[in-house]
Amino acid sequence: MTERLVRRFIPDWEKVQEPAVRERYGILSGAVGIFLNLLLSVGKMLAGLLTGSIAVTADAFNNLSDAGSSVVTLVGFKLAGQKADDSHPFGHGRIEYLAGLLVSLLILMVGVELGKSSIEKILRPEPVEFSLLSVVILAVSILVKLWMSRFNRKLGKRIDSAAMEATATDSLSDVVATSAVLAGTLVGGFTGVSIDGWIGVVVAVFILRAGWGAAKDTLDPLLGSAPDPVLVKQIQELVMSHKQVVGMHDLVIHDYGPGRRMCSFHAEVPQSDDIMEAHDAIDHIEREIYQKFGVETTVHMDPIATEDEEVNRLREQVRGLVKELDAGMTIHDFRVTRGPQHTNLIFDVVVPHSCKLSDQEIVRQITEKVRTLDPNYYAVLQLDRAYVTAE
Repeated sequence: MTERLVRRFIPDWEKVQEPAVRERYGILSGAVGIFLNLLLSVGKMLAGLLTGSIAVTADAFNNLSDAGSSVVTLVGFKLAGQKADDSHPFGHGRIEYLAGLLVSLLILMVGVELGKSSIEKILRPEPVEFSLLSVVILAVSILVKLWMSRFNRKLGKRIDSAAMEATATDSLSDVVATSAVLAGTLVGGFTGVSIDGWIGVVVAVFILRAGWGAAKDTLDPLLGSAPDPVLVKQIQELVMSHKQVVGMHDLVIHDYGPGRRMCSFHAEVPQSDDIMEAHDAIDHIEREIYQKFGVETTVHMDPIATEDEEVNRLREQVRGLVKELDAGMTIHDFRVTRGPQHTNLIFDVVVPHSCKLSDQEIVRQITEKVRTLDPNYYAVLQLDRAYVTAE
């Protein structure tokens, strides 16, 4: 069913990195969500009126809010698909994250209101009428929501959308919520014991938990989360597969919304190589990264000494000393300037965020360790922070 809908309504459905295609996926998800949630809401409203059940009525309003969430998702993808302009040169892709966050907030609001209504029902219980029609409606709702969860999860994974993942999570929480309502209805019908209010509280807890998880998933990219370690490793392997490059550092990946990523890094090349050949290789690397990963790339070329055995030996010694402080530390831009009385070892140190040492302590310890190699060696270093982690 999912594949048929995708192929029917989304031209070029396989080109998921293109903003226009992502927009069509979002519109499809939103339209399906609006239609099905409105149907479920009407059905549950009818069942709630027939039985007088607060849990069933609350579940109906939950579906109504889901329809509203689908409207938000649809509008969010439509706005996110706008082209870049002078005010927003990197596009509007992050609107998709904002849409997902708004959906999450709506889920949390429904959970709070449902919790309040359920507690009132516990304090002031009212009789609940049993209705076979309501049981059928709730059972059908569970099956529909299971399909919707799978539908949105599949679309979300295909286009890597946090907003769709949030919608899928919401649908799955609805399955649990409606199952609890159905169980309460059956228990009340066959035993006469009213647990309607308590079931409502259980449903509210599931909704709140799902809303919080979905909010976190959309907040992380808005705040600036670390890039995918798999992508980092793939970029590093691609760059290092070119014989002209002997090292790379300062890799930074910026996310301006799904399908709108940019990265930059420094590529180390032997200073003795032909500069035009090295420059041509760098241009090729930039194009290759975009073609394979859809990431626009800017590369800074760093010429380094590779034929000086003494410099190579010192570089490896200092690299080992630095790793004694933290296994995740690396060095780059290593060079040596010799004077009549002392020799400067000049280099940058990349420090992982997990390192507990202060900047002052790192500099002090590295300086002392370098002096153990030779009292005339002086470390001149610059500390950088690691922005990526490879898997």
